[in-house]
Amino acid sequence: MAHMFTNAYAYDQFMGRWSRLLAPCLAQFAEIPDCGGKILDAGCGIGALAFAIAEFRPLCHIVGIDTSKEYIIYAESRNNYSDRVHFKVGDIQDLAFPDAAFDNSLSMLVLNFIPNAPRALSEMRRVTRPGGQVVAAVWDYGDGMEMLRAFWDAAVAVDANASRLHERHMPLCRAGELSGLWKSAALENIHEQPLEVEMNFKSFQDYWEPFLMGQGPAGAYVKHIGHDRLPILREEVKRQLRLRDETAPFILHGRVWAVRGSVPESRNDGN
Repeated sequence: MAHMFTNAYAYDQFMGRWSRLLAPCLAQFAEIPDCGGKILDAGCGIGALAFAIAEFRPLCHIVGIDTSKEYIIYAESRNNYSDRVHFKVGDIQDLAFPDAAFDNSLSMLVLNFIPNAPRALSEMRRVTRPGGQVVAAVWDYGDGMEMLRAFWDAAVAVDANASRLHERHMPLCRAGELSGLWKSAALENIHEQPLEVEMNFKSFQDYWEPFLMGQGPAGAYVKHIGHDRLPILREEVKRQLRLRDETAPFILHGRVWAVRGSVPESRNDGN
C-alpha cells in the first residue's frame, strides 16, 4: 500500500486535515500524565499526533517514526517543537529502539495499512515500559467515516468492481476489533471507545479536489478510473452526499475506534 502514500502535501490536503482534528482527542484519550515522559508516535505520517501531544503535554518528549522519508521531511518542516519532537524514518513492524524505551506508545490511523498489524503491536508493546500505555485509533470505515463512505458508495454505484476496494473491508474498523487485538497481545486494563470529530467543508469542490491527488485507497481508485468515468463518479458522490448546491458549505462527521491498554508490570509473559 506504500504507493498510496507518496505525496505528503497531497495527503495533508486529503486526510491530514482530519488527522489534525482527531489528534487532540486521541492525545487526551491516551491518558498521558502531565509530568512528562518519552512518547512514541508509531507511523507518525505528517506529524499531527506528535504535535498534538507536544501541545497537550508540554513536558513530554516525542519521537515520531514513519516508513516514508517524504512524510518525515514534511513533518520536520512544520515542527514548531523541535526541542521536544523528533522525527525519523523507521518501520513500526521492526522498531529500532531497545525494550521499554518509551513511557507510552501511540499509533493513529495506521494499523490498517501495515502488512502485519499484530507484529506492529508487538513491537509497540516491546518498546513501552511496564505500566505504560499502548494506544491506537482506526477509522470506523463501515458507518462512521462519512467522507469516505459517500465516496465508496458512489464508486460501487457506478462500478461494481469497486466493491472489493471499499474501505469497509479493512480488517480493523469495527467495534471490538482493536480491543480484540490488544487482548491477543496480553495487554491489561484495555479500554475501547469511539471518538468523533466533524469537518467543515467550504464547498463540494473543497471535499472533492483532494480525491484527485491520488492518496490513500480512494485517491488511488480515482487516479485509475479514467477521465471518461470521473464526471459520472463526481455526480454520484454529490448524490450520495445529498447536496443541492455544490457551492454551499456542509459538515461531515468522522468516527474512530480508539483503544488503550497497559503493558503488564511483569514481563514474564513471553514478551
